[in-house]
Amino acid sequence: MTVHFIGAGPGDPDLITVKGKKILKKCTVCFYAGSIIPKELLKHCSESTIKINTAPMSLSEIIGKIEHYYNEGHEIARLHSGDLSVWSAVNEQIKFLKKINIPFTLTPGVTSVSAASASLKQELTVPGLNQTVILTRTQGRASNMPEKETLENFAKSEAVLAIHLSIQSIETVVEKLRPFYGDDCPVKVIWQASWPDEEIIHSSIGNVENDLPSYIKRTALILVGKYLDTETFENSKLYDEAYERRFRTIDVGEKFEK
Repeated sequence: MTVHFIGAGPGDPDLITVKGKKILKKCTVCFYAGSIIPKELLKHCSESTIKINTAPMSLSEIIGKIEHYYNEGHEIARLHSGDLSVWSAVNEQIKFLKKINIPFTLTPGVTSVSAASASLKQELTVPGLNQTVILTRTQGRASNMPEKETLENFAKSEAVLAIHLSIQSIETVVEKLRPFYGDDCPVKVIWQASWPDEEIIHSSIGNVENDLPSYIKRTALILVGKYLDTETFENSKLYDEAYERRFRTIDVGEKFEK
């Protein structure tokens, strides 16, 4: 018996991976956060699956329930929104599972950044202009930010910033970033990325506070980048006719040698 942590994706139930869906189907118990996991995802469970909403539960309660069902011989799914690699609170659960010798697996999911990029219908990196996307957040109630991990420090690079869990602090975000990006820098706020009621606000550092609807209080991603709106850039060399790479040579008559 095993506990399977599964990245459920950003919201659209079809964005769970095929592997995640298969694991979910075979599990006889499913723990999920009801506040951020769409109910449609639970349709991937078998009819007889025991479903437990962890939204009102503490960590000790969750681990206690997992241990209980594990000892009863159940295969257990633990659904988390988005991907497990960032801000999933998986580490603290794993720490306790290791202490009580319960085996576990991790299955990745689609991130909200990926979903936002798809909704915007664009790539976030631009050849020759920016090649870095920094995923970060601001200080919140659930966890402290390390001293050196500040918006100001990240902004010095002028990379694209994907700022999570911070829409309630938009004033602070603007204040910290304005000196580095300027008022005209594009800002995209993607609320409920990939959900049916998804909304995208196209704005700028100087205007985003006024452009943001009052009902957007959470589950929103803030993207900031000087070249998010640009359509003028040089193509990469990847598909250039003069670019020789492993699977294509400049002289098509010449056999490529490894």
